[in-house]
Amino acid sequence: MSWQTYVDDHLMCDVDGHNLTSAAIIGHDGSVWAQSSSFPKFKPEEINAIFKDFDEPGSLATTGLYLGGTKYMVIQGDPGAVIRGKKGTGGITVKKTGQAMVFGIYDEPMTPGQCNMVVERLGDYLVDQGL
Repeated sequence: MSWQTYVDDHLMCDVDGHNLTSAAIIGHDGSVWAQSSSFPKFKPEEINAIFKDFDEPGSLATTGLYLGGTKYMVIQGDPGAVIRGKKGTGGITVKKTGQAMVFGIYDEPMTPGQCNMVVERLGDYLVDQGL
């Protein structure tokens, strides 16, 4: 299965009639493995800051999580494994795997819990596969 299939079929899937607005799988080195067409164009330093927060949980708490120039307020997550952010009626979930980070961005009517479920389910699967 191609990485793009994981994004198209497993991240951008329908959840109770709702979908993520964008999603991606990005390697620890910042390389894009696959992304939805709507995923924001990001800066390398944004990915580096997100990756750093997995190693140093809380490092984004004071500055916020930036992706594509959009700032998300960092909310509770799973230190070292999951980062969650909120902006207005939407937000972001990032799950770290052994080799990549799985990103999901949502807006209403999708809920934070639905976004978390979709992103973390795929991330857990990739971890189980050694990826």
